[in-house]
Amino acid sequence: METTELLKKVRQIEIKTRGLSRNIFAGQYHTAFKGRGMAFSEVREYQFGDDVRDIDWNVTARHHKPYIKVFEEERELTVMLLIDVSGSRNFGAVGESKKEVITEIAATLAFSAIQNNDKIGVIFFSDQIEKFIPPKKGKKHILYIIRELIDFQPEHTGTNLSLVLEYLTNAIKKRCTAFFISDFITEENFKNALSIANRKHDVVAVQVYDKRETELPNVGLMKMQDSERGEEKWIDTSSKRVRDTYSQWWSQRQSRVLDAARKSRVDITAIATDENYVLALMNLFKHRG
Repeated sequence: METTELLKKVRQIEIKTRGLSRNIFAGQYHTAFKGRGMAFSEVREYQFGDDVRDIDWNVTARHHKPYIKVFEEERELTVMLLIDVSGSRNFGAVGESKKEVITEIAATLAFSAIQNNDKIGVIFFSDQIEKFIPPKKGKKHILYIIRELIDFQPEHTGTNLSLVLEYLTNAIKKRCTAFFISDFITEENFKNALSIANRKHDVVAVQVYDKRETELPNVGLMKMQDSERGEEKWIDTSSKRVRDTYSQWWSQRQSRVLDAARKSRVDITAIATDENYVLALMNLFKHRG
């Protein structure tokens, strides 16, 4: 994308998503993600009603009377965006393309994070780790992230969800909130990696899909292409058996994704490209608040 066109697109995304995060999400985001960790603050003398599990036995032994550790919520969070840049993100038959919707959702979350004084970083992934942007604060950093969301060109087209979850677990040492944004089109079993990542971090899954992906239209012979492997084949969509088989495939794959999230205790929201992602994100925040 040419520089002037890219800057214009960045500005459009900034105006739209910064307004959304300031006017709509500020309170919900803060309530949903504030102080997920607890930081040691001070010690003080034990008072009636304090939790005995908070007693600092070393200080108690020195002073010959009980003292407890006082903790406070960590207000500053680190937020990571895990962005799927595999080939399937370019699909868009109903509404905007998945890439466009993912970009707007990620930008909205990024502006919400800096308004909450949080650091924000990004991991772009396909079946490889394509790019890692370390978490920082500030508007300049956010605009750099938006430029990359719009214009980043991955080297690979496949998908490996477990790989990016393992990378998150190993690369980010301090507990963070991680928004895992993907269409989750994969036959891979990533539940184990998701469970491990969510034990260390606070993982939230955001699925972006196109409604045309959920069922085949009855339009006769249709050439379909696997956007991740490049394979093409003709299928007869006038066959009810073919359409039913495809719908069954989608339902089973979707059930596996939701089951992986449920068993890993990860909140997930599914957003179609022609739906209002603002409403979906607000419902997600309210659920966590």
